[in-house]
Amino acid sequence: MIRFIHAADPHLDSPLQGLEAHEGAPVEVLRGATRRAFENLVSLAIEESVDFVVIAGDLYDGDWKDYSTGLFFRAQMVRLQNRGTPVYLIAGNHDAASVITKKLSLPENVHVFSTRTTESLEVAGHPITIQGRGFPNRAVPENLAIEYPMAVPGRFNLGLLHTSLTGRPGHDTYAPCSVAQLREKGYQYWALGHIHQPEVINEDPWIVFAGNCQGRHIKETGARGCRLVTVSDSLQVEGVEWRSLDVVRWAELNIDLSGIETETEATRLVSDAMGKAVTAAEGRLVAARIILSGTTQLHGSLHRNDEHWNAQFLASAQDHGADAIWIERIKVSTSPVYDLAELAERDALTKIVVSNLNETDHKPILLPPEIEEMLSILPLEIRTQVEDELNGEQRATVLSDVRAIILDALATNGGQN
Repeated sequence: MIRFIHAADPHLDSPLQGLEAHEGAPVEVLRGATRRAFENLVSLAIEESVDFVVIAGDLYDGDWKDYSTGLFFRAQMVRLQNRGTPVYLIAGNHDAASVITKKLSLPENVHVFSTRTTESLEVAGHPITIQGRGFPNRAVPENLAIEYPMAVPGRFNLGLLHTSLTGRPGHDTYAPCSVAQLREKGYQYWALGHIHQPEVINEDPWIVFAGNCQGRHIKETGARGCRLVTVSDSLQVEGVEWRSLDVVRWAELNIDLSGIETETEATRLVSDAMGKAVTAAEGRLVAARIILSGTTQLHGSLHRNDEHWNAQFLASAQDHGADAIWIERIKVSTSPVYDLAELAERDALTKIVVSNLNETDHKPILLPPEIEEMLSILPLEIRTQVEDELNGEQRATVLSDVRAIILDALATNGGQN
């Protein structure tokens, strides 16, 4: 029996943007999360006595600011070298040969695949052949899979590839290929990287995205980790077990306030959702975005008294224990109970106000051409996040808040305040 770990996209020392804007954010925990998750990966390999480890690209997040990132990785590899565990890795778009300028010698147990051509490496002492190739540049639009050789007869063949396959939302299309093209190579297992969402694409043969080791922002919710793969003596995959590695668990808490009339009821629902997230995280810090929806009489208050509500929800988070949950953001997407059409018919002035608010609410928010040009040169995963902030999310939230406050005043006070 042979066992190995398939990991991908550790993004060691990935910078976390905008934390300074969040008062009370657990900055040190979040900034150190990628390293701690990687330490968990190495500890798992040691505890399970695996025969080898493969890392399918994006070990780093880009060029090192200093040598501490490389020294950290090297120290972890020495832990595995002391146990006789080899490691096989390829470069992805974030740590392509053209991206990383600083270098350190690596322990003898670490094998880095060529970025110029597909390379075949045999795992010493085992009937395993690993085929792989790293990225020479940040952008690789060509199909690398077609260059991979056919399976070696009588051996377990593992393909190590950084790819978007046929494309995934939020990820640039790099080294595109199809499942059919991977299947025709005759390998028993394809260890894929680049897509951060864990996903089993196919089971015959196994084609698997391990996902990243640690979620880095709210668009990477849920468990993050690696796959522990067991291969039988007949060189067939017996098991592909999920193992969590993350130390911070990102979560969206969607709370429906439909029919809720009091602050006590709303706070209880939010606290209950927090409790479930904390339990599911199994001791990890939960970084949560609270999204409030539904038709409720609290709609106006949630917008008008946002400082009070934010403090109340933060207080509820404290009740779940120190370092249990951190609220990244509170997003109010509720609807008012009152009928806008009926409100608009109350008098001529109110009708004009409601009509103008509705027009503003539906107008697209356009970015200046110079900003659009600057965004176009950013990597897709960064560009998407920035566009969410610039191209509507923050400004649309402000417009929504203003609209809710005005309408609430019209409905409850006849527009006198």
